[in-house]
Amino acid sequence: MQTPRDVLTPDALAMLQTIAQAGSFAAAARAMGMVPSALTYRVRQIEDALDVLLYDRSSRQAKMTEAGAELLREGGRLLSEIDAVANRVKRVATGWESQFTIAVDTIISKTTMMELCEAFYALSPPTQIRLRDETLSGSLEALTSGQADLVIGCGPDSSTIGGLHSKALGSVYFVYAVAPHHPLANAPEPLSDELIQKHRAVAVADSVQRGGGQTFGIFSGQEVFTVASMKDKLEAQLRGMGGGNLPIGMASRYVETGRLVVKKTERAKRLVTVHYAWRGNKAQRQGRAMQWWLEQLESQTTRTALLENHTSY
Repeated sequence: MQTPRDVLTPDALAMLQTIAQAGSFAAAARAMGMVPSALTYRVRQIEDALDVLLYDRSSRQAKMTEAGAELLREGGRLLSEIDAVANRVKRVATGWESQFTIAVDTIISKTTMMELCEAFYALSPPTQIRLRDETLSGSLEALTSGQADLVIGCGPDSSTIGGLHSKALGSVYFVYAVAPHHPLANAPEPLSDELIQKHRAVAVADSVQRGGGQTFGIFSGQEVFTVASMKDKLEAQLRGMGGGNLPIGMASRYVETGRLVVKKTERAKRLVTVHYAWRGNKAQRQGRAMQWWLEQLESQTTRTALLENHTSY
């Protein structure tokens, strides 16, 4: 009988990902150029070796059991680790990373990030850049889990975490803002916690995969509209769908044109120091892509633009 090590190969893990994406064994078999019976047999081999059921056979679709879902999650992590190893080997051979992944918090200017990527590609490097949006503690998790090489926009200083380095990007002031037609727009200031709690808040979901994540400015019992990014939060507040704290750099142009109203609250303005962080150790030579990005982030002009250049919103 085959052992788990015999069947849990990268090809097998990739096959499970294909089944999950396709939604059925038949669709996955077509995508992989296999007959459905061959695909089913390979899945049975994995189940026999692990002595678990990965799929609920009572459903016509490829519905995973809890055990199957856990294998899919961990399999994805293992495949990312394999890619990371290949990337490191490539870097040793050429000095350039084959792929360089940057986790970017949604508080960061997309315009400035695209300008930096454009400048990087102008060098004609052999490195492929991959950007991934993250929020709050999800940014740092992407780095510590090996899913990102560099994070731009993590909150706390992460230099105390083994194998990580970080520097301050800058500080961001948050202001409480609502649309001019929102009930709180004409309320007397400063707004009390009790008054704010009676109205819906717009919050950005923490993209962390494990744990409850972070929340800011939400009161107990308050109705919350949760969105995926800071851009979505801004859009919701412009529409009067709720109130909440926004970075002053993101809100200022809308305040100036009257589309947002900044309200004083009983709580002091929230000031957040934003960092960038990267993986590496002294014994390991940095790849040339990492060197280039860290050099750009040494520029005060670049750091300021990353936090304040939100004119495209």
